[in-house]
Formats: sequence, structure tokens, C-alpha cells
Amino acid sequence: MSVTERYREAWEGFWREAPDEPGAVFWDAGPERTAAVHLALFEPYVTSPGLPLVDLGCGNGTQTRFLADRFPRVIGADLADAALDRARRADPDGRATYRLLDATDKAEAETLHADLGDANVYVRGVLHQCDPDDRPRLVDTVATLLGERGRACLVELAEAAKPVLMGLAGGPSGPPAKLAPILRHGIAPGEVSDAEIPHRLRACGLTLVAHGELPLTTTEYTAEGTRIELPSRWYVVGRTG
Repeated sequence: MSVTERYREAWEGFWREAPDEPGAVFWDAGPERTAAVHLALFEPYVTSPGLPLVDLGCGNGTQTRFLADRFPRVIGADLADAALDRARRADPDGRATYRLLDATDKAEAETLHADLGDANVYVRGVLHQCDPDDRPRLVDTVATLLGERGRACLVELAEAAKPVLMGLAGGPSGPPAKLAPILRHGIAPGEVSDAEIPHRLRACGLTLVAHGELPLTTTEYTAEGTRIELPSRWYVVGRTG
């Protein structure tokens, strides 16, 4: 079984089992705490706001629907049919469209770019969950979708998030309820070093336009009732500065 097939099966299983209610998934915080925060950082650097926007790794579409109110055309793309089924059910008015995409497959990326033309891209928390061999392919897909005019916003867990996650997983009562299914399905978050992402971006011919740090908000709480936030880094990239 290939890396991508294992990854796809893990995500299909995860989304088939995940509860439907809002906030039931560990990272599925409301857009006001996630995409809205990222968009405020991203928009000043978007030079072609009229381009389509691809929400790469859209999951159940919570952020996709928010972005669809702010860009003229939004496409939610994901590896898992089960995730896209949820996204479509939650978007009965079709504010966005949804597409099955293996983001490690260059041919699929090129087909999507041929269909859309240049696009802006939003990626939240996808690269840090990929197997090492798939990371350069995923970044290459981002570069392909951008073409010459698009800009991408990537938000990924920082290195410092991994010990936080390990601490949560290894607590005396076991991992928090919303973290446990991620680990059970063999999805390993927080695996990318801080230095790797800029290196991968530049290796694919992308220019780092802006970057910074911010906490990534989750839907889970500590035993003391504090919402769990994980250290993360954001990057805006394009073909030119």
C-alpha cells in the first residue's frame, strides 16, 4: 500500500466516525477563531483577489463556507470522500464547490489548475500531518495551483506544538476525547520542523512574502477548562515578492 493510500484510508476512517455536530473535531474551531484570523493576515498580500480560492485539505468545509463569502469562487479540495460528503451536506446552497483531490499527485494538481486557471490557496494544518515523502509533492501542488498570479496562505503547527500534543496524549487519564480519534487512526500531527517549511516552499520556486507566529485554536479544553491552543506559524507565498 502506498503512502497516499494509507493516508487516504486513515482520513476516510476518521471522517466516517467523527460526530457531525459543530466543534466535535479537535481542530474544527469556528471561522472567527481560525480562517478569519488567517484571512486578516493574508489579504494584504493578495495581489489578485478576483482569482478562485482553493481551500486545500478542506475537511468538512467549516472554513470553506466562511471563505466562500469573501472570494468570488471557492473550491474545497480534500483527499477523503467522507470529508467532502460532510462539506456538501453542510453547504446546501452551494456557496462553495467541492472536489476530490490527491494533493500529492502532480497530474491531479495540473488538471485542477487547467480547470481553474491561477488560484489563491489556503492551507491550514495539512503539511504537518503528511508523511515526509509526501511533503514536497504537496508543496509542489500549491505552487502549481498558484500559477504566476496566485498567493497562498499556509498555517502549520510549529515544532513547539509536538511536546504539547505529546503531553496531552500521555496524560494520566489518556488523550483528550477529541484528540484520541486522531491518534487512533494513525494521523500524527506536529511532525514538521520549523526550518523545513520555508525550505520546501523555496525549493518549489515560491517566494516567502510574509510570515509570523500565532496560536492555533482547537475545540478541546484542558481538565481545568482552558481552551487548548497550539503554537503555529503562518506563511504567505507567491511566485514573486
